[in-house]
Amino acid sequence: MKHILAILALTTAAFAEEPEITNVTAIEIGGAWRFDVSILHPDTGWDHYADGWRVLDMAGNELGMRVLAHPHENEQPFTRSLSGVKIPKGTTQVQIQARDLPGGWNACTVVVDLP
Repeated sequence: MKHILAILALTTAAFAEEPEITNVTAIEIGGAWRFDVSILHPDTGWDHYADGWRVLDMAGNELGMRVLAHPHENEQPFTRSLSGVKIPKGTTQVQIQARDLPGGWNACTVVVDLP
């Protein structure tokens, strides 16, 4: 039983690395926003990869989400965009949160000041 627990602990540690948001740009275009988000994550294939990111207001409400449809094992870091995000007037900051399989949403977010 001890050996099984040790193997399980090592497997869990291998999947513990969360996606890291390395850069975000935000541009307002015609009343909506475009976000370009760069992510660094040790994707290993379909069972473990960064599979999405989202824009949240400062209260944690989702304003937009970008699904990442495949692993990026040989493209690190990688940048993907999301356009058409509606941001309420007067908003000066948003948060970006990344997600991976199998870990789910990161507990930490990156705060972005809107120009």
